[in-house]
Amino acid sequence: MALPLLPGNSFNRNIGKEKFHKSQHWGFCNNVRMLVSEDKPGIGGELLLGQKMKPKYSVFPKEMGTGLPSWVAFDKQVLSFDAYLEDEVPDKSQENYRIRCYKIYFYLEDDTIQVNEPALKNSGLPKGIFIRRHRISLPPPDEDQFYTVYHFNINVDIVLYGRTFKIYDCDTFTKNFLKKIGVKLNPPGQCPEDPYMKTRREKLDCVEPLRPYESFDTLKQFLEYDRKVLRFFCLWDDSGSLFGDRRELILHYFLSDDTIEIKEVMPHNSGRDAMSLFLQRRKLPKYGPPGVYQPGQIADRTVLNVYGGLSRRRVYSYLLDKYKLGNLDQEFYKDSDLSIGTTINVWGRKVLLCDCDEFTKTYYKTKYGIENFTSISCKAPPPPKIERKFPPYTGFGSEEDSLRSCIGLVPTPHRRNFKKFMEKDSYGNISNTLRFFAKLITHKCADVERMFVISYFLSDDTISVFEPIERNSGYTGGMFLKRTRVKKPGQEVFKSEFSEYVKAEELYVGAKVDVNGYLFLLLNADEYTLNYMEKNSDKFPRSNIKLALQKVKEEESKSRELKQVFTAADCKHTKMVDYNTFREIMMNLTVGKLTDQELITIARHYRVPEEPCPDTCIVMAQAHEQLKKHAFENFERLIAACVYQDREKKKVLPSKDIKRLCKSSRLPFNDDLLGALLSKFEDSEKQINYESFFCALNWRANPMPELEAVSYLKERCEDEWLGMPSPIPVKCISYLNLLKDVFGLEEE
Repeated sequence: MALPLLPGNSFNRNIGKEKFHKSQHWGFCNNVRMLVSEDKPGIGGELLLGQKMKPKYSVFPKEMGTGLPSWVAFDKQVLSFDAYLEDEVPDKSQENYRIRCYKIYFYLEDDTIQVNEPALKNSGLPKGIFIRRHRISLPPPDEDQFYTVYHFNINVDIVLYGRTFKIYDCDTFTKNFLKKIGVKLNPPGQCPEDPYMKTRREKLDCVEPLRPYESFDTLKQFLEYDRKVLRFFCLWDDSGSLFGDRRELILHYFLSDDTIEIKEVMPHNSGRDAMSLFLQRRKLPKYGPPGVYQPGQIADRTVLNVYGGLSRRRVYSYLLDKYKLGNLDQEFYKDSDLSIGTTINVWGRKVLLCDCDEFTKTYYKTKYGIENFTSISCKAPPPPKIERKFPPYTGFGSEEDSLRSCIGLVPTPHRRNFKKFMEKDSYGNISNTLRFFAKLITHKCADVERMFVISYFLSDDTISVFEPIERNSGYTGGMFLKRTRVKKPGQEVFKSEFSEYVKAEELYVGAKVDVNGYLFLLLNADEYTLNYMEKNSDKFPRSNIKLALQKVKEEESKSRELKQVFTAADCKHTKMVDYNTFREIMMNLTVGKLTDQELITIARHYRVPEEPCPDTCIVMAQAHEQLKKHAFENFERLIAACVYQDREKKKVLPSKDIKRLCKSSRLPFNDDLLGALLSKFEDSEKQINYESFFCALNWRANPMPELEAVSYLKERCEDEWLGMPSPIPVKCISYLNLLKDVFGLEEE
């Protein structure tokens, strides 16, 4: 039995598709797939019912194609038009027609139209949806067709069910959409005003009075801004009046009720009574003082009396005067009137707003958009400083003591710089004393060979001069100048200002110092002084190695000649020369540019180590000698302390712990001797066997042979004096390293 020839039941599916399936053609526009084929008639040559009902604009131009059905592509896309309607009113004498405004919505997804009328207060007309959403046919004779998007434009009339709507404007989306589909938009119009509503509004504004029960709404402001206060820092400059001055104020503006309160910042010892408030909390008028008014002149409301008639039941009523005739209105300061740099009138006083707090800045940024909060100084300019003059120095006592008698009625002793004294006072091996070896510059032949030791104490800037005792010299020696401050020469004695004294920065090797009329030439300094000056090279620039080498580098043109001179002086080719030879060569090279202090700094930097580390026996002998002098025998206590620290019972401790223990126990060793002792007993891991270390230091249990005294004979050793530093700071200098660092010369 053969099946009916239906779509899909044909033996040849291609034949079935050709006869019973409508061919569809798809295209692309703006990268979107869209249907571009037109409807074709069916088998009978007539359009189907669905094809007849399909709107004409279902196929948009290519630029508006979406490639999807219209109900999907234009979902939730609505065109909005503003229109009005002239509605006749035949049965009223007050108006002949009425203007009614509408919103016409055209839904693109299914060509439906909806008309809404916005609500109008007290209009007496039903508002809301005027025409529900559905497809609306064109007016006769085209009632078989429906409204499409092409029927809408600005300044055109649309007839919906016999009512003519005049479209005068539309929204931005509608304008853009109509332009895209090729509709040329007309210029927008304007909706006319309803004459009856205008007349009624003017009448109500004139005849409607305020009722007595109507109140002013101040609760909202109070609830919103309660406990929120603006704070400004102010200045009232009253210095122009008699006995007036500048007074600092703090202004509080209460946002809850627009009142102002002002407090005065009372400085100490101002001579005024401390008042709680400069201005009590109240509203501050802008133009004050306004004067004195009768009671009732300044009021929020004005009441009108209304006569109640002569009847028995007389009614006494009243109304509020809307126009407030005869009422005095004052203008008060608001938050918008306050800003930094503004001068306000506080009952006749000009108060300048100088600054505000962070909450106030945030408030003005948020509400008014103000960003500039540059503060103004409230402080008065400092008064001119009156120079205090003191009488000149009388010559009795020191200058400081004489000055103290001029400062107060009861003379008090001078207070020295105690902080400097504590920092620079001698402690252990740190003496904080600069010692220089000097000779006296004089024309007397007997005093030419006299040598002195000048000591400068950093704790109080005092100087002492000592002459070493030398046998058969003809001079007794001893203290030449007691410890005191030394004035610079050429100063007036009896004057009001303090005298200038010799400072530590003015002392260096090669300098000439005038000590109370005696001129000394500084020849050398001890090791501590040279080290201290090199560590504090910012205060002693002549001990700065970089500045000294910079002067040498300026003679770069003589670098080859300098190397030849050094090579000629080094006869044994040891790559080093002695100090005297080095000094003579460098002085000749720089032609007086280098001072002796700078030359010593260079020599110490490039010196050759004199001798290796001393032997263990020598170091132990030196340690025993110091322990015997101070009678130190508490070795068992030191071992017990080490055992307590040795938690793991390894019988070894780090060398830094042993060093700290020796320092805390006040062993009479300087840093060099203690470091040499620890280096002899520490292993590769910087650990020390504390039992063997302190047993070796026990001079009673393990005595060491005493050291032989070194004989200081001037004839045998020219570079050493008894109790004075050596005139030769270093013995040998490596000149090749100097030439390499300064001039870049390598060894040939």
